[in-house]
Amino acid sequence: MDDIRFIAEWERCGAILMALPSENTDWGYILEEALDQYRRLVRAFAENGERVILLANDREAAEKVIGTDILDSVSIVEMDYNDTWTRDYGPLTVIKHGDFRALDFGFNAWGLKFAADKDNLVNLHLAQKQILNPEIYRNHRNFILEGGSVDSDGQGTVLTTSQCLCSPNRNGGLSKGEVNARLATLLGANHVLWLDYGALAGDDTDSHIDTLARLCPGNTIVYTGCSDPEDAHFEDLLKMKAQLTMFRNAEGDPYNLVELPLPAPVFDEDGQRLPATYANYLVTPRNLFIPVYGNERLDQLACMTMKVVYHDKNIVPVNCRTLLKQHGSLHCATMQMPEEILS
Repeated sequence: MDDIRFIAEWERCGAILMALPSENTDWGYILEEALDQYRRLVRAFAENGERVILLANDREAAEKVIGTDILDSVSIVEMDYNDTWTRDYGPLTVIKHGDFRALDFGFNAWGLKFAADKDNLVNLHLAQKQILNPEIYRNHRNFILEGGSVDSDGQGTVLTTSQCLCSPNRNGGLSKGEVNARLATLLGANHVLWLDYGALAGDDTDSHIDTLARLCPGNTIVYTGCSDPEDAHFEDLLKMKAQLTMFRNAEGDPYNLVELPLPAPVFDEDGQRLPATYANYLVTPRNLFIPVYGNERLDQLACMTMKVVYHDKNIVPVNCRTLLKQHGSLHCATMQMPEEILS
């Protein structure tokens, strides 16, 4: 669909949408630790020239959490929400006939796993509050589509996974062909790349693409690899790598593949492995914010790898071990919003 273009993440960022943990969210049992995690994230964005739109249940409490010295870079919006993973219920941005559109897709908490009634209305409320431009807001909540499940090169190619988008608990188990048609109509995707392998232990999302592989400029895909045959992820990630080598771009050329290391295993208090991945980064026109997890060697290797891919970006590592405790990471907790969709 040449008249619709799903823009690439690195193209524009007027603000980063986030939602602050509260006692009403699943962060309640470690609330102070979670607030400290979000404080560090918000400050990393603000200190590197990014604006943040922060959802919060209480404005004054939110101001105390993030610190008054960076309030010029943060817009606090009082609102109810179920959880803090704005990547998956925030708006997706397309350009249609030359005009920007903020698309509001349905969100049902990764296939009816959790409550999502408030999250599913966040974009509507942002438009009603004149945060999102109501004139370009479009309601597509009859189709379930999470932001972390699709990645765009900005030129009509979308990278996704069959386990997620063909899930029976999303849209009734649509076939790849049926999903392709929806993505073409709604996002202008004329070339969809389907990964059939790759899953991280502890992942609630049914293999979101932003945990596994990402489209990058220069006909490049970065992906999560595993070099340890004893690791439980080794076989599936090897199959994913093999499938990536078979992918071709819209012109029929192979991609430049760049492997990110698999982070050292991180476990919860019950001994269950958590879904640590360096692929869950956020890239803006000026910065690349990458999650790190406390292993100096692997963290540095991931940062150096991304600097090769995004040589023109400022690489900003942010420790995200606390985010893992609710089975997400940096990209999951954020949604970039171009200036053109904001009021």
